[in-house]
Amino acid sequence: MTIIVTGGAGFIGSNFIFYQLKEHPDDRIICLDKLTYAGNLSTLQCVMHHPQFRFVKADICDRKAVGKLFEEEKPDIVVNFAAESHVDRSIEDPEVFLQTNIIGTEVLMDACRQYGSVRFHQVSTDEVYGDLPLDRPDLLFSEETPIHTSSPYSSSKAGADLLVLAYYRTYDLPVTISRCSNNYGPYQFPEKLIPLMIVNALADKPLPVYGKGLNVRDWLYVEDHCRAIDLMIRQGKVGEIYHVGGHHEMANIEIVKLICQELGKPESLITFVTDRKGHDLRYAIDPTKICQELGWVPETQFADGIRKTIRWYLENRSWWEEIISGEYRNEDEKR
Repeated sequence: MTIIVTGGAGFIGSNFIFYQLKEHPDDRIICLDKLTYAGNLSTLQCVMHHPQFRFVKADICDRKAVGKLFEEEKPDIVVNFAAESHVDRSIEDPEVFLQTNIIGTEVLMDACRQYGSVRFHQVSTDEVYGDLPLDRPDLLFSEETPIHTSSPYSSSKAGADLLVLAYYRTYDLPVTISRCSNNYGPYQFPEKLIPLMIVNALADKPLPVYGKGLNVRDWLYVEDHCRAIDLMIRQGKVGEIYHVGGHHEMANIEIVKLICQELGKPESLITFVTDRKGHDLRYAIDPTKICQELGWVPETQFADGIRKTIRWYLENRSWWEEIISGEYRNEDEKR
């Protein structure tokens, strides 16, 4: 098969590409990425010369560029990771989130329709459901939970999801949607909680934690997520939403303290800062459906996953140091 992976120079998209090339060596993988600030071409360096891989720099909102790529590659599947995803940035500048996350999704699906009803998978987020109370650990998000967004980011993702389902009903486009909990692992941009705490701790810089750090997230190792998406695009039922959760809830402050402990850094580095506007209290995903229908279960325990992640950042300093310095942008702009 030929699979177009949008946003493949980002965190989850790049890990998905690595997984596909490893597990399905006969498939052709095309990475379509605009290389915004969170996209990093050096992330894909190890596969740039792979015979089954091609990189294309383009914006998913660019109909002409997307159409040209579809004509050239005649894809069987599109997996859409491309998204603006940082909540704080969405609060500061909502428009770019609406453009990329909603219009970009529409452009891709129009191309899927035009070039032969191509299978389309939308990678979404548990944030479309809003949050859950801290004092009700029995409550989990299911695929039937009503959408109740809290930020411009989550609203844009919810809007895109509704559009995907509308294309399935109106045009019979073969689609699936996955909504996952917080991912962590190699190649995550160091503005997100876990990599930010790792790189700041290594430099003995303050570790900024919102509010009192009591917000709870369900953590999922990125390779487990990639394996779930692989199952969905090959065996999932079209028109369906699938939840992908790690079954490991932790408060943000627990995560930060654990990183300090693993790196031998003092907890005095922790600095509590003004809480984010509309900050969701708790996310928790129920993955029963994908477990029962597709046989997926998360294989990586958090204790193992966080150690692997910390080790990766220790062994790949040049990758994140270039991001912090801004040098990676110079290389990406040469493409």
